[in-house]
Amino acid sequence: MIKKIVSLVLVGMFLLSLVGCSNNNNATKPPESKTLKVVAAYGNKEQIFDAFTKDTGIKVEFLDMSSGEVLARTEAEGGKPMADVWFGGGLDSFIAAKNKGLLTKYESKEVAAIPQEYRDKDFYWYGVSLVTVGFMTNAEILKQKGLPAPKTWADLKDPKYKGEVLIANPSISGTNYAMLSCILQTKGQEEGWKYFTELSKNVPFFSKRGGEPPTKVAAGEAAVGVIPISGEFFALKSKAPVELYFPEDGIPWVPAGLAIFKNAQNLENAKAFVDWALSAKGQKIISEADPRVMVRPDVPVPDIMKDFSKDKLMKVDLEIFGIERTATLDAWDAKIGKKQ
Repeated sequence: MIKKIVSLVLVGMFLLSLVGCSNNNNATKPPESKTLKVVAAYGNKEQIFDAFTKDTGIKVEFLDMSSGEVLARTEAEGGKPMADVWFGGGLDSFIAAKNKGLLTKYESKEVAAIPQEYRDKDFYWYGVSLVTVGFMTNAEILKQKGLPAPKTWADLKDPKYKGEVLIANPSISGTNYAMLSCILQTKGQEEGWKYFTELSKNVPFFSKRGGEPPTKVAAGEAAVGVIPISGEFFALKSKAPVELYFPEDGIPWVPAGLAIFKNAQNLENAKAFVDWALSAKGQKIISEADPRVMVRPDVPVPDIMKDFSKDKLMKVDLEIFGIERTATLDAWDAKIGKKQ
């Protein structure tokens, strides 16, 4: 009888210990959040995030911010992430963020479909699409001033465009840093800086946001803007007398970046977004929301970009974008000036 009572007591203690362990596990593993926080610089992002939520049930909260601002703020806050995912913007800031230890390594299940030239070899960042740089012109302003539309980078530095060319500050705009780096790599340092010195004479000021040049050109405040050529700006053609051109003497380009911040609060949701954005379905949805050349070869170039020729892309080393970023921007300030 005593042995039976002891056995029952031991069994009871074992069962209680299992309940206790179960409770402890529940205490240390809170339910998975269904929210994702994103800092973004991408056209029609609301449509993209709505589609992601529809597919996954994960709601997206986002903050619109250019890539240079994201990098500067994250550094200023000691690496504390302002979101889970960084979506869109110039790759130079993503490369710099990787080198500063601000990103999380993640090998997406879609990695085999992404060409190596459009992703980090260590899986800290991926390209989503190609940001191609070109010109937007206001036909009415050109007509009023008797100016032809510039078709090449060489045209853009012609003195007849003095005061009529708008460019965003490359230390803030990833698109314009890409333009700067691509032209320097293509022309070489000496000829490249000579070109920008001449071009700057036609620029009244360097805007503080990458979206300012197209907005001001569409509003008739300038004749020409150097802009990222994508669907959101093609759409302006239905609202304003603007035209978009790919430069005939070479197209600067850079992948629009995608990465997960170090110490992301919603890590699994962040991984889900990366996989979705790189999937064939996600790439198609993103391309439809903001037409661009996507990184997946199996997603066709949008019809709206029929004049795009991949052969015109400048031949550049993407690693230089990040490695030489500080030195290049310091040289810009010294040689060209901020011209706010």
